Amino acid sequence: MAEVQVQEKGGKGGKVRSKKNNPRVDMTPMVDLNFLLLMFFMFTSTFSKPNVMDLGLPGKPKPNDPIPEKTEIKLSNSISLLLGKNNRIFWHQEDNTSLNDENLKETSFDREGIRKIIEQAKAGAADKDKFTVIIKPTDDAVYKNFVDILDEMAITKSERYGVTDVKPWEKAIYERKIGNSAAAAPATK
Repeated sequence: MAEVQVQEKGGKGGKVRSKKNNPRVDMTPMVDLNFLLLMFFMFTSTFSKPNVMDLGLPGKPKPNDPIPEKTEIKLSNSISLLLGKNNRIFWHQEDNTSLNDENLKETSFDREGIRKIIEQAKAGAADKDKFTVIIKPTDDAVYKNFVDILDEMAITKSERYGVTDVKPWEKAIYERKIGNSAAAAPATK
């Protein structure tokens, strides 16, 4: 890059003095290098794919489709799972009149826990083709436990399952059960 030097005539005797220029650094090569590095890292890195789970939801009904009748799930063909706080899971096969503290049973998320219970309930169902698992997460449940239960649905090949809210009569017994187990646990510091 060529630069022009400006000369000034000095005061005494007409001496010519050159003006002192500040040194300039050309930034163009550094910018080019930065863009090359940026492109290199963009092309050589891999982008992480989001983890998604297919829920297999039914399609929206069309306006001219007939409205299906409400189907009631029989207790002998279903099991209800309540996802609680502190990674706890409870289950029952009772209706609102017969559910009590003894019927609401607790299990674990491992293969000897909930998986075995789902398989036993499925084997004892009156109509195995219509066996339904009803998943009811409480307000205290964590997302990881919900995903674990959906994984168990795939492992046990339970194709019929639903997610719904905890009924008030179930919630009352669940809270009593949680309160009783908290009172029975020794206090820790």
